[in-house]
Amino acid sequence: MSRPGHRGAWTASAVLSVSVLLAGCGFTPLYGDTGASGSLSRIAVTTQDDRLGYRLREQLEDALGWDRGTAPLYRLETTVEQSRRPLGRRIDDTATRYELTVRGAWTLTPASGGTPLTGSQTVTTTYAAADQPYAAIAAQQDGEDRAAAELARMIRLDLMRALAGQ
Repeated sequence: MSRPGHRGAWTASAVLSVSVLLAGCGFTPLYGDTGASGSLSRIAVTTQDDRLGYRLREQLEDALGWDRGTAPLYRLETTVEQSRRPLGRRIDDTATRYELTVRGAWTLTPASGGTPLTGSQTVTTTYAAADQPYAAIAAQQDGEDRAAAELARMIRLDLMRALAGQ
């Protein structure tokens, strides 16, 4: 039988021990505010002037945690292009689903000058085709929104890798 409070003390000491071990090995959390990820909040994002570009910029600013109150250290320029392919066919030869492929190219330029970093990512998503015009537009826009969110996530990971190497 264990005494009351004994288990809580053991748990607290175990957590403290693990914390000390992780701090000693140089562990830093992926989403911590040190190193490359601290620089992410100082990246100003520029995208093309259309709906998909706007959604990507919005998603990137959220993913990077852009701090509008400080001067940017980097400028991120992106270009996106999309293609849509019908999948499946109904008896009247109309598509039942669509596959949306979004390709995004990015260039990260230091504000102080220097060699820009470049990269690209491709995201594919699908959405259902609808008979009603409004529902079809809403489904396509939802597919674009999901693709922009995934593309922003992938670009953020690319930027973290690129900035960690510097």
